[in-house]
Amino acid sequence: MNFSRLADYVEARLLAQGRALSAWLPVGWAIGSLLYFLPRHEPGFWAGSVGGGVGLTVLVFGWGRLTTRCAGYALLVISLGFLSMRGQARRQPPMPALPSLAVLMRGTLSDVSRREEAGQIRQRWRIKDAVFESGVDIGMAPLKRDLILFARDDRSYTPGMKLRLRAVLRPPDWPAFPGGRDRQKEAWFDSLAGTGRVLGAPDVIQTPKGYVWGRWRLLIAADIAGHLSGQRAAIASTLLAGHGEGISRQTRAAYAASGLAHILAVAGLHLGLVMGVVFTVSRRVLVIWPWLGLRLPCREIAACVALGAGAVYVFLTGLHLPALRSLGMAGLATCALLGGRRVLSMRSLALIALGLLIVSPVLVLDLSFQMSFAAVMALIAGYEALRPSFVRRAEQGKKSGIGHHLMLLSLTSLLAGGATLPIVMTGFGSFQPWFILANLLAVPVAAFCVMPAGLCSLLLMPFGLSGLPLWVMGQGIGVISFLASHVSALPFAHVPVPRMMWWGLPVYMAGLAGICLWRGRTRLVFILPIVVGCFSPLWGERPRLLVSPDAGLMAFREGWHWFVGPHNGLENQRLAEWERAWPLQVKRSAVSPSCAETGCTLKIGRRPVTIWFTLPSQTAQDRLCQEKEAFIVSAVPLPERCRPDGFIDRFSVWRDGAFMVNAASGKMKVISDRSWRGSRFWVPRVGFKGVPNLPLAQAE
Repeated sequence: MNFSRLADYVEARLLAQGRALSAWLPVGWAIGSLLYFLPRHEPGFWAGSVGGGVGLTVLVFGWGRLTTRCAGYALLVISLGFLSMRGQARRQPPMPALPSLAVLMRGTLSDVSRREEAGQIRQRWRIKDAVFESGVDIGMAPLKRDLILFARDDRSYTPGMKLRLRAVLRPPDWPAFPGGRDRQKEAWFDSLAGTGRVLGAPDVIQTPKGYVWGRWRLLIAADIAGHLSGQRAAIASTLLAGHGEGISRQTRAAYAASGLAHILAVAGLHLGLVMGVVFTVSRRVLVIWPWLGLRLPCREIAACVALGAGAVYVFLTGLHLPALRSLGMAGLATCALLGGRRVLSMRSLALIALGLLIVSPVLVLDLSFQMSFAAVMALIAGYEALRPSFVRRAEQGKKSGIGHHLMLLSLTSLLAGGATLPIVMTGFGSFQPWFILANLLAVPVAAFCVMPAGLCSLLLMPFGLSGLPLWVMGQGIGVISFLASHVSALPFAHVPVPRMMWWGLPVYMAGLAGICLWRGRTRLVFILPIVVGCFSPLWGERPRLLVSPDAGLMAFREGWHWFVGPHNGLENQRLAEWERAWPLQVKRSAVSPSCAETGCTLKIGRRPVTIWFTLPSQTAQDRLCQEKEAFIVSAVPLPERCRPDGFIDRFSVWRDGAFMVNAASGKMKVISDRSWRGSRFWVPRVGFKGVPNLPLAQAE
């Protein structure tokens, strides 16, 4: 009887949702895509087809009540998401074998960006159809994956050029620690073969062909550099041409600490401002002549013109994912306006999200995708909940003064910033408590000064008259940068936070989707997963010992400090990732009382651990290697005679990547990167250097 009442209650709640249930389709697709990454081995087709078959059977035969049919829909959508993610992973071309020495190569330049660094011009190139002309690779077919190359060259290069150059290449880096950022996975789905450094000056063997948008972006960036300088020029190039490589680390840090990092990323804010300016100007122009304004649908025409301008802006800035999402929303809003329907709704957002996930399911792992949809979803749900109060205010005849607009701006910053805050904490390892204050001051400057002036400069560039609007744009950027630097200097402006557990962000996103998409008071139940996800760092264990993927950097924790062994400057990036994941003060191992000249001795759990930065004397080796409880961590390969029950040396990280050692229930727990990620397409096998670029012989 109780089960029957529970079923009736669930049935009533589902019926109350009505058409809002359709907004859950992209959520189910995203869950299925995420499930693909959980196994330690590549899942077979049957792993996703079984659930889809069960769900389809329930739908076809119509068994049971609405609850059963909804469960069938959920199983089917989750299975489709799983299978689409599996298909996308299997469609990627294999990783090629990159030469270990400097190689002469040629390829087509598909993207170029420039920035000034220490008085020199540094360029970032994306090379496609690369062909190696040295060694055993002579005569190979063009690579199916692209290469990212960095060059110090002050000459001008445009997309479409074919270059011959000499470069030193390297495959994607291993994660800095088990569970850290996986650049090998990112490269696998981004069709990248690796990165490299250009040696000398390249030769242009063919003039540019095609790549009109890329060359147009370079011309815009060059015009901006002729009128602005420094970081103002770099930010203007980012907003108008999508070239963000010129923004310095200090500027990005200041914007991130003040909660203004979204201004440096071409996203919905910039597209909305561009389309808003074009819509307003177009409608004003159409109604200047009353006879024409009374006979034409001026609002609809202005909306179509604004949509076209928005599409040009998105292409011009490089087709970034948040801008594509915003363009899709704008397209649906325009269609709704032309059809007399509601312009912005949760179902339109769900339709755009589902379309993007069908095309590329791996977007579910993209930080910008998560932030973009979380912010818009929170804005739609928040303003829908507050709509009755706005209607009552309008019925009472209250005027919308400057205070009302400031309140709306603060509310927008609170909803969007609050929804994306845990995602920012996960991606950047920091918390910005002053983001509402910074956005309250900076967003109006961007809306009424920076973007309108930038749009005017784009229109006037063909006539050589872009100087004045670019100057105005530069002044607005200067004001925003001034705000960012001063807000970031406030107390507690940049609070470091430890990394979430691997399940923390998915649980938070599920709770956020529930509280935004579900109707009725029962949505308050979804507050629990939001809280659990946000506080998941409290359940995480701080590692006692970390070893980098090449054993060139080792660190151990004592109290509230990281003690880091000797390392070169190339390891600073990995050390920064460790600090961001577990924010503790870093000290040199030499100042630790546990360390001597050749290494350190500590205890993890109940087991003694010895760290050797260099091999000690023969006597010390023989004494320690004969102890059964000894655990040795060595930056160099251990001799054959020294193989205790537990050890990590240079050969260990060569086989299994980075290592992390924890203490759980008084016992030592050793985790390697290979044991964490398992055997997946993007994880290289032991000793695997990539698929040979020349076809292998059919037979000897």
